[in-house]
Amino acid sequence: MTEVHVKSSSLTLVQAADMQIREQEKQRIFGFIPNFYVSYDSDALPLNTKQKFRLAWKTTLDPFTIVGVGALAGVEQATNTFEGYGQGAEGYFKRLGASYADAVTGTFIGSAMLPSLLKQDPRYLYKGTGSTRSRLLYALASPVICKGDNTRWQPNYSNVAGAFASAGISYLYYPTSDRNGGGLVVQNSLIRLGEVAFEGVLQEFVIRRLTPHLRNRASDRH
Repeated sequence: MTEVHVKSSSLTLVQAADMQIREQEKQRIFGFIPNFYVSYDSDALPLNTKQKFRLAWKTTLDPFTIVGVGALAGVEQATNTFEGYGQGAEGYFKRLGASYADAVTGTFIGSAMLPSLLKQDPRYLYKGTGSTRSRLLYALASPVICKGDNTRWQPNYSNVAGAFASAGISYLYYPTSDRNGGGLVVQNSLIRLGEVAFEGVLQEFVIRRLTPHLRNRASDRH
């Protein structure tokens, strides 16, 4: 097994981070579901602005993301969620557009723009060691705690503000009949933060095993 040591004088930190990102961009659950926003490297390097936006573009333009959004719109159509959009093809495409807009704004604001501005890491940094309880608490805290570009743990302002900003934008294109003032914004924001916490638990205990072809990480040897 060949290892790359990031402290080597032949690599800059940006180049080494690029190598780690290239590995992340190969991560797919069951081989086809994108799993880009997690680093299994115990020595994950901070990302610069270009790299953060690169991950956002990669995620939002991935074919499976579009398929997933289409499926969600289909479920909303079947359950008549946001009934103000109506039914039929027009209603479906309105739901599809709204769902994709939610995905794009949530990803770019919470995982690229704000992390670049606030110098925070938008990824889930896999723990993989310690007691089950410590790993569970670590995962549940992921929506509100993150590592900064200075490698120090800090409040996850990017994710929290991003969730509320994305929900606020969605208020502009959701049907008038389904708006209930600030309640919709708060509801969608809290749902998003809950989803991030749930995703963290899955990342910590389940998803890694379902993501094939991962190269051996340093954390595997702990």
